[in-house]
Amino acid sequence: MNFIRAVIPDVIIIDPKVHGDERGYFVETYRHDKFEEFLGFKVNFCQDNESRSHRGVLRGLHYQLAPFSQSKLVRVIDGRVLDVAVDIRVGSPTFGKHVAVELNGKNKRQMFIPRGFLHGFVVLSDTCTFTYKVDNYYAPEYDRGIAFDEPSFNINWQMPHEDLSLSAKDLNQPKLLAVKDLFSYDVDYYA
Repeated sequence: MNFIRAVIPDVIIIDPKVHGDERGYFVETYRHDKFEEFLGFKVNFCQDNESRSHRGVLRGLHYQLAPFSQSKLVRVIDGRVLDVAVDIRVGSPTFGKHVAVELNGKNKRQMFIPRGFLHGFVVLSDTCTFTYKVDNYYAPEYDRGIAFDEPSFNINWQMPHEDLSLSAKDLNQPKLLAVKDLFSYDVDYYA
């Protein structure tokens, strides 16, 4: 596995080694010791999630409040997505900036999104199976979001807005200025 720090260094891109031949492929998708060695801190994943979506489905931008904030390790089993992480740690030098990476079923690339970040993705292929690990359980009462089209984030979702399909919840997320419960940059989320 090759670990790469993104333009926001706390976001990690993981390029696994894919072994393929005429029979198919084999890939090691997660190795706890190498992952934590690169990060320099412990992450204890406790829940795996999977979704199936069609072209244009946009899920996000989501986060959970403390004490249920989550880190995510995301990947695509089949299909293609544009995966986005946005820094919402108040005081961070990269506050409001984002990382956008194509994840797909061929390259098996993954992205680690730490606590203190929004997460969302849009499906670029006809269908997609998306899976991810989280290090804290889903807690609906702590679930929050910010509008996918927040102007200050300047995210290019690579599709016209009229081609996007969002849930009612995601269509009604607030803009950044209306949100009061963001993260503080000086908090140690992994203590």
